[in-house]
Amino acid sequence: MKSKFKLILIMILTIFFSIICYLIRSDKIIPFDTFIYNIISSFKCNQLTIFFKFITNFANYIVIIILCIILFIFIKNKWYGVVISINIINSTIINKVLKAIFLRPRPLVLRLIKEGGYSFPSGHTMAATSFYGFIIYLIYKSNIRKKYKLLLEILLFILIVLIGISRIYLGVHYASDVLAGYLVSIIYLIIFTTILKKINNKNMS
Repeated sequence: MKSKFKLILIMILTIFFSIICYLIRSDKIIPFDTFIYNIISSFKCNQLTIFFKFITNFANYIVIIILCIILFIFIKNKWYGVVISINIINSTIINKVLKAIFLRPRPLVLRLIKEGGYSFPSGHTMAATSFYGFIIYLIYKSNIRKKYKLLLEILLFILIVLIGISRIYLGVHYASDVLAGYLVSIIYLIIFTTILKKINNKNMS
């Protein structure tokens, strides 16, 4: 039953991603991107800019690499430490391949930070969703007390959402870049965690 649900979910998310790709190719996504950007940018102020500049760094690859090293050192099960690193490497490769396929330029709006490369899908959003999303999965599977589990999961979920919003707010990504980043990463995580579960079950048998 769980496998069927996962398959259906992957299919639905893939359809949504395909629709976004079509709309981008046909330039029909522009009204949506403009609408979302106008809403988010209407809240611009110095304090919020400082906040989002800080938040977006949590998906910076240097920060994530440092976190991978820290987790590898402190996690008792070194296998999971290795898997965490493999996870973010996979996510990075997928993002680079998609960017090379779509070659979408970044938004022509006021950019509050410097950012190079192509826009679609958002690399920071994918990194955040893949990395922190996988940490959420590991927390869910851990023996941590339920109340602490829920707190950590909520905090990490909020961080993932805020990182996505920060990319639009800072003017370095379209809303569709961020949305696509979420969709691709969730699809990837479902597949990755399913494979990981099968490997663990095989090793335990």
